[in-house]
Amino acid sequence: MRYFTAGESHGPRLTAIIEGVPAGLPLLAQDINSELKRRQGGYGRGGRMKIESDCVEITSGVRHGKTIGSPITLSVINKDFKNWTQIMAVEDVPDKIKLQRKLTKPRPGHADLVGGMKYDFEDLRNVLERSSARETTMRVAVGAVAKKLLSELGIDIGNHIVNFGGFDVSVSTDRNLTVKEIHASALTNDLSLVNLDQAQEIRAYIDEIKKAGDTIGGIVEVRVENVPAGLGSYVQFDRKLDAKIASAVVSINAFKGVEFGLGFEAGKRRGSEVMDEIFWDESQGYTRKSDRLGGFEGGMTNGEQLIVRGVMKPIPTLYKPLMSVDTKTHQPYKASVERSDPTALPAAGVVMENVVATVLAQEICEKFPSDNFSELLSALTAYKKRLKEY
Repeated sequence: MRYFTAGESHGPRLTAIIEGVPAGLPLLAQDINSELKRRQGGYGRGGRMKIESDCVEITSGVRHGKTIGSPITLSVINKDFKNWTQIMAVEDVPDKIKLQRKLTKPRPGHADLVGGMKYDFEDLRNVLERSSARETTMRVAVGAVAKKLLSELGIDIGNHIVNFGGFDVSVSTDRNLTVKEIHASALTNDLSLVNLDQAQEIRAYIDEIKKAGDTIGGIVEVRVENVPAGLGSYVQFDRKLDAKIASAVVSINAFKGVEFGLGFEAGKRRGSEVMDEIFWDESQGYTRKSDRLGGFEGGMTNGEQLIVRGVMKPIPTLYKPLMSVDTKTHQPYKASVERSDPTALPAAGVVMENVVATVLAQEICEKFPSDNFSELLSALTAYKKRLKEY
């Protein structure tokens, strides 16, 4: 299972093509649209969310409500394109139009300057348009297909915020809460919090940040339950599943770090305080009484709940911009200002959740026969039975 995305932030549409989804998987546009709507929500989102109301069009790979094994094409129209038709035109346009919204003052922390240097662009908008987080629309659309596959296989996934711009709102890594419970709790509020004790304080802080023309980031936690042991492999570095997930998470715009289970805290503890002791009984097979390693051992899932955290830096576009340099004159200037949000952390959590789901779905389709969904389900069921009897 593989995919590609295409499209610019202010272009006519965004597109994704997915290949390798098993035939016979129930899939409707509403399965994807519900995830796209989640991505556009959250406290702190700005003006573009009032312009766009993302809805997907499935133009191939699905017939009569089920996948047919051929490539799936997903398309989302950018409604704001009507205001950018000449600026983003495919055909050549007069120079006076090319000068409109031309970008020569790169924003610190964004791809603007380095992208322009790499591709030798005079107008850094060529970089901005593709490097924009608008691209994550299609990462979520692809992830929604992956989540549908995982759901049909009985695998639950959800996210919540554990640190909001310095406010620690973490939930213990013990397994008293199921993933369904965590997910349901986070969906009840626009901050994606399981613990609402600090909600009012956090909203006030976001308002303060917005007023100051600044931005904040935070930490997202994604959890996955009912994942069978043995996904991934120890035999080669590039087959380790935790490494694949880490790579996918840091590929999300503004994400700068990943940890599993205790994460960096494990470096401060003794081995006896980090490893998860192994037990066995006839009803469950192998279990662990703790989940400090976040469901991974040796690059493979161990059957426990997956706990993955991603660190999102503050959005680099500031309404009180930092100093930069005009690439045309090399004179100092304040950086350009594009439309921005004081924070997009709840939305980023939706993106991370769907990105992790995509990697897991890819791994499952690689490990088991997956030409059709019934074959995949039968193979997974037989595999889980074998593990229980090991």
